[in-house]
Amino acid sequence: MEKIRIQKIIADCGYCSRRKAEELMNQGKVKLNGRPVKPGDKATVRDIITVNGERIYIPKKKNFVYIVMNKPRGYVTTMNDELGRKCVTELLDGVDERVYPVGRLDRNSEGLLLFTNDGAFANSIMHPAKQITKTYRVTVRPDINDDQLVKLSDGVVIDGRKTLPATVVVKDKEPGRVVLLITIKEGRNRQIRKMCEAVGLEVARLRRISIGPLKLGMLKPGTYRELTAEELRAIRNAIGKEA
Repeated sequence: MEKIRIQKIIADCGYCSRRKAEELMNQGKVKLNGRPVKPGDKATVRDIITVNGERIYIPKKKNFVYIVMNKPRGYVTTMNDELGRKCVTELLDGVDERVYPVGRLDRNSEGLLLFTNDGAFANSIMHPAKQITKTYRVTVRPDINDDQLVKLSDGVVIDGRKTLPATVVVKDKEPGRVVLLITIKEGRNRQIRKMCEAVGLEVARLRRISIGPLKLGMLKPGTYRELTAEELRAIRNAIGKEA
């Protein structure tokens, strides 16, 4: 019987992303037949895999679900939170399948957030090599000058590493307030906020409005819907997967 990497099995079951599964393995929270495992270890569908004591069941036929949500501010992008903060999964009332978020938006950010139980799909979107674009509508204070625009566009050093070139457009400008559209091709932790801070700008509001060809549109904050067949084909084409 074919052996499969355990982090792939966990992700394909929709428990969490492959990267998160590896983190849990490194923390000793994943066990194979009662014994802790590490990233790279393999198992078969007959083995007993547990995460935090919960057994992972592999369905014979997977019913993949793809959901887009307009995440409101005040929610953290996790399945559960040890600090008791509100989690985005609380807004998925009516979704029967166990899905998890693809990437993150921090607590004070809002906008387009994807959910799925398709581990391969999620991994492809988040993989740095795919360079899937993400566009944000960012309100900054107090003002922005040409030098700051050039630095944001060319790339700034955050967390010891320079960001990739970005597209930055001034959408609206008022005294003490500027609205920018910033498009990036990577997804580092709190990247937009750190980029703005690096050039001396304060972020007052941050909303993600697109991921690749997927648009937030008129979806109301706190609500969600399934991707249409056309949207799914478009995002699969963007990540180089067959529809």
